[in-house]
Amino acid sequence: MSTFQWFTELNGRERRTLYAGFGGYAVDAFDFMIYSFLIPTLIASWGMTKSEAGMIATSSLISSALGGWLAGILADRYGRVRVLQWTIATFAVFTCLSGFTHSFWQLLATRTLQGVGFGGEWSVVTIMMAETIRSPQHRAKAVGTVQSSWSFGWGAAAILYWAFFALLPEEYAWRACFWIGILPALWILYVRRNVSDPEVFLATRRAREAGESHGHFLQIFSRTHLATTLLGSALCTGMLGGYYAITTWLPTYLKTVRHLSVFNTSGYLIVLIVGSFTGYIVGAILCDKIGRRASFILFAIGSFALGMAYTMLPITDTAMLALGFPLGIVVQGIFAGVGAYLSELYPNAIRGSGQGFCYNLGRGLGSFFPILVGSFAQSMSLVKSIGVVAGAGYLLVIVAALCLPETKGKALAEAPTPTLADSPTDSSTDSSADLSADPAHPQRDTPSAGSAAR
Repeated sequence: MSTFQWFTELNGRERRTLYAGFGGYAVDAFDFMIYSFLIPTLIASWGMTKSEAGMIATSSLISSALGGWLAGILADRYGRVRVLQWTIATFAVFTCLSGFTHSFWQLLATRTLQGVGFGGEWSVVTIMMAETIRSPQHRAKAVGTVQSSWSFGWGAAAILYWAFFALLPEEYAWRACFWIGILPALWILYVRRNVSDPEVFLATRRAREAGESHGHFLQIFSRTHLATTLLGSALCTGMLGGYYAITTWLPTYLKTVRHLSVFNTSGYLIVLIVGSFTGYIVGAILCDKIGRRASFILFAIGSFALGMAYTMLPITDTAMLALGFPLGIVVQGIFAGVGAYLSELYPNAIRGSGQGFCYNLGRGLGSFFPILVGSFAQSMSLVKSIGVVAGAGYLLVIVAALCLPETKGKALAEAPTPTLADSPTDSSTDSSADLSADPAHPQRDTPSAGSAAR
C-alpha cells in the first residue's frame, strides 16, 4: 500500500485537479481511439481506400501537434482551466459532428479539427497537474496517473463499439459511436465547478500584470532556452517515433509474415490495455524514484528489446497473448513522466509554450517514422526496417536524456523570465529552483524577491 501512500497526502484541491485531469484525458482518449475501430466499416460502407483511411488518421495527428502547441501558448496567456475547457469542447463537438458526415472529405475535416482539441487537452492537463502538486516528490506519480486514464478511454471505446454494433444496424452503429462523443463535453461542468488555476500560474500572472515578469512564446527559442527546446523536442521525437514505428508495423509483420491471428481477438486487446495502464503507473513511480532521465533510458531500452523479441524469436499465438502485457508496459510507461519533466524544464511564464512545442513537434516528426519503415522495407526485410527506425528513435531518447538536466525534486517556483536579448550566462535563467529532495520543504508559489527586484 506504501506505493499509493502519496495519494493520501494530496489535499482537496490537488485531488479535484487530479480527478478533472484523469476524466478529461480519458474522454480525450475515447474520442480519438474510436475512429480506429470504425475504419473497416467506413471502408466497406463508403468504398474508402486504406490510403484515405490512413490520411484521416495522419491529419488528426498533425493537427493535434499544432493544437498542442497553440493550447500551451493560450494556457500561458489565458489560464490553464479556461483553455482546458476550450480543448474539451473542441474535440467533443467535432467527434460528434463526425457522425453526421457522408463523405471522405467531410470526415477528414471533422477529424482534423477534432485533433486540434485532442492535442491541446494533453498539453494543458499535464501542465495544470504538474503545477498543482505541492510536493516535487509526487509530481511524476500524479501526472502519470492522469495519463494512465488513456487506457480507460481506450477500453471504453472498445466496449461501446461492441455494444453499438450489437444493438444497432451497421449504418447507424458507426454514427452512434461518433455521436456519443459529445457526452465528454459534460465534463466541462465538473471542471468549472471544482478546479481553479494553480497558484504557481496565478502568481506568474500577477507578476506579469505588475510588470515584474514578461513572457512570450518565442522565448523558448532564445539563447537561454534554445538548447532545452531542441533537446526536449528530440526526446519526444524519439519516444513517439519509436512507439509509432513498433505499434504501427508490428501487427502487420506478425499477421502477414508470422501468420498469427491473436491480434484480431478481444483477449489480446484487453491484455494490451491492462498492460498499458500498468505501464503508466510503473513509469510514474520510477520517475519519482530513480529520476526522469534514468526512467526514460530504461523504458527506451526495454521498448526496443521487446519489440525486437517479437520479431526475432519464434512466437506462437499463446505467447503473443502473454507478451501483450509487458509490451503494453514498456511502450506506454516511457510516456508517464514526460509531462512532469517538460513542465520542470521551463520557467512559469513560458512553461505551456515550451512543453506544448517540444511534445507536439515530437508528435509531428514522430508520425513520419512509420513512413520510413515502409520506405526502408522496399530494400530490406520488414523486420530489419522496424529495428532500424525504432532503434534510431530510442537511441535519440537516450542521447537527449543524457544531455538534458535531471529535474527530480525540483519545485516549480517562479524564476525570472529572460527577454529575447538575454545572454545564456544570465543567472536568472534557471527554469526551476532546486529546493532539494526534502519533502518537508514547501513549494514556493509566489515570485521570489530577486524576481521582483529585477
